[in-house]
Parts: sequence; structure tokens; C-alpha cells
Amino acid sequence: MPKELIRETSNKMEKALESNAQELASIRTGRASISLLDGVNVEYYGSKSPINQVASVSIPEARLIVIQPWDKSILKEIERALLKADLGLNINNDGNVIRITIPELTEQRRKELAKLAKKISEEGKISVRNIRREANESLKRMEKNGDISEDESRREQSEVQDLTDEYIKKLDEIYAKKEKEIMEV
Repeated sequence: MPKELIRETSNKMEKALESNAQELASIRTGRASISLLDGVNVEYYGSKSPINQVASVSIPEARLIVIQPWDKSILKEIERALLKADLGLNINNDGNVIRITIPELTEQRRKELAKLAKKISEEGKISVRNIRREANESLKRMEKNGDISEDESRREQSEVQDLTDEYIKKLDEIYAKKEKEIMEV
């Protein structure tokens, strides 16, 4: 039973890590990234679809994203969805493809984005710590109910702490990589 709890705790921490990494990936850097378009959905035949399901998205240059729809008739819909998403990017429609140029970031904007990344990283750490707290409470409940011994409870709590340390270290690594990417000129 405690091993199932540890496995479940590990899975929850992994999901928190993935969610945090995805959120950090959506932060704009000075470089073009397809993840910038993750939250943009296009109205296509009455349903909302992600851009990558209605067009091919490529990055031919470091500061350029090119969107080439498979059906030219939805070019205006894609452009409308991009404008509605308010990404703060320059969108050019030439009738065949949409080109999105990524402007150079100012030093002040880089610092703001780094602060935002730090905040998101801290939120990830908080969620991992909350998962640890829930697991420890469950272990203490099991101990109180007599399902496991005091020694086993301490051993499992130590394992939960090791998991927490491991995931917080991973979150720090993801943040450090993102901060370096943001501050890179």
C-alpha cells in the first residue's frame, strides 16, 4: 500500500513537472518557437482546431514562423485567430502563407519575462510540495490506523522527500535553461 502511494506521488509530481515545463515553454523569447502558437485555435468547419492540425508550421529562420494552411480558404481564419490571441507579434498574410516575425526583445522586457518564468517555476515547486504534504499526511494516517509501522512510515516519508528533492531540482534546471534562453541576445 505505501509503495502504491509512492508511485502515485511520483506520477503526480511528474505531471506537475510537465505542466510547469509546458507553461514555461509558452513564454516568448527572442527566438521563434512553435510552442508560442499552442494556445491558438482556428475555427474550421464549425469546430475549434489547433493551428498545427490545419496547417504546417515551420521555423525557417531564428525570428520567423511560417504557417502554410493545407486549405487556402482558411488563411483568413488563421490570421483572425492569431490576431485574437494577441501574441504581440507581427503577422503578415501574403495570400499563400502567414509569416510571423518575432521582434527583438528589449533588456527591460527580457527581465520581465525572466521574472515571469521565475514565478511560474515557483508555482511548480509549490505544487510539488503540496503533493509531498498530501503523501505524508496519507502515510501518517496509515500509521495511525495501524496499517503500517512507525519505522515504515518514516522510511516512506523519507522516500517522498527524496522524490520531492529530485523534482524540485528538475524544475530548477528547466527554469535555468529558460532564463538563459530569455536573457540570450
